[in-house]
Amino acid sequence: MKRQLAVAAAGLLLLAGCADPDDDGGSAKPGGGAKDVAFFGFAKANSFSQATFEGVKEQAGKAGVKAEFFDANFDAQAQIRQMQDAITSKRFGVFVVQANDGTASVPAVRKAVQSGIAVVVQFTPVGPRYGTADPQVPGAISLVDVPVRNGERLGRLGAGACRTVKAKPCEVAYLEGLKALPLDNARTEAVVKTLKSAPDVKVVAQIEGGYTRDSGRKAMQDLLQAHPGVDVVIGSSQALFGAEGVAKGKDIRYVGNGASRQAVAAVREGRWYGIPYLPIRTAGAKAAELGLTKARGGTVPAATDMSTLVPNGGELTKDLIASSGITGEYDE
Repeated sequence: MKRQLAVAAAGLLLLAGCADPDDDGGSAKPGGGAKDVAFFGFAKANSFSQATFEGVKEQAGKAGVKAEFFDANFDAQAQIRQMQDAITSKRFGVFVVQANDGTASVPAVRKAVQSGIAVVVQFTPVGPRYGTADPQVPGAISLVDVPVRNGERLGRLGAGACRTVKAKPCEVAYLEGLKALPLDNARTEAVVKTLKSAPDVKVVAQIEGGYTRDSGRKAMQDLLQAHPGVDVVIGSSQALFGAEGVAKGKDIRYVGNGASRQAVAAVREGRWYGIPYLPIRTAGAKAAELGLTKARGGTVPAATDMSTLVPNGGELTKDLIASSGITGEYDE
């Protein structure tokens, strides 16, 4: 899902290391004596992270504590330093971590757990395995979108889109996220494997599409030069918003990897075939709930796949969006 989210998936702007000016930290609070919640998001400039934090902050408020956003601005090392400083401060009873680098974050998450902090790994796995929702740091709680399963959902939606075209075989192109990211490579492998297992589907191109409109435009220009008859294009929602402008007038089915209001609207309007949908703000609230429950001595599941929070595992097409009433929980 995104340099905008991905996995560490990327970069926007803003100063690294800033805490949310609307949230001042504190130590012990009412409601069971739990300390505050520290949210380590991808970046404050990232709408996905902001929506997640809104859910975290809302749930923390219900529990009588505050939530603070630590902004690493997509910088993995800055995020790790922030976690280390927050551990030392002893101000927080709960960490919600959107890791910019899941492997590099392992020591900091392990130290937080050993320090008695309830750590919820949120959206991206912390650890080197991309095919499981299970925590890879003992004692941590996992609430993630499993990259390999996300890739399989994209592949199934792409195969579904192929069933709506007359061309046989159906030509499919995948606009990969970032080839330098192990998480994106794991997702890409799952997408391609799923597509190749479907009848009458031919994967004609794998091009780095990235997580911006500009990168999507460039990828689509290259794609159409090589494969002007492509039938289905799969990619991050940001890349597709750029790509569809390049391909005006062409009969192409799109599958977007994103859950914004704009992506949902594109499916509802019939411009896109489908998306793997995730309720981002709801998931943020769930992460805070799990962490606060554990911090106060309660029992919580060790692992939750985010796709289980929505109907049909989040594989939404026009009819399912219409029947579910889903509109999205954040803006691009």
